Amino acid sequence: MRAQNQGELENLVADLPQRGRFRRMVTEIVSSASDFTKRVESAWRRPRLPRLALPGDSRTRYVVGRGSACDLVLADLTVSRVHAELRRDGEGWIVVDLGSLNGTRLNDWRLVGPAKVRPGDVLSFGDCVFLVITPQLI
Repeated sequence: MRAQNQGELENLVADLPQRGRFRRMVTEIVSSASDFTKRVESAWRRPRLPRLALPGDSRTRYVVGRGSACDLVLADLTVSRVHAELRRDGEGWIVVDLGSLNGTRLNDWRLVGPAKVRPGDVLSFGDCVFLVITPQLI
């Protein structure tokens, strides 16, 4: 027998004699352990993304693309020569797609205009996918 959630676990032990607090405690412990195991397995299967640190210097503009004149050069054919731009605004960073063929995505949403970028976001330029972090996390 195997329970996938607390409801299934309660159904499995429903015909057992009532034990009161002990039964509830055991059910909660087993349910918590099962939930923890599921979260660990999920985290283990999640793809590991390369990290893109938001710049910590005083520059206000970075161009991303395949071209050698870009500030961040990505040698991937799905990245346009001049693909996107990271701009610093008063509160943080904004990403803007510069008319790229394969698009720029933020958290799996294709950009249609400027978008705020925060640590923890997933930022894609063509097929190049990054996890955005702050410079302190390098």
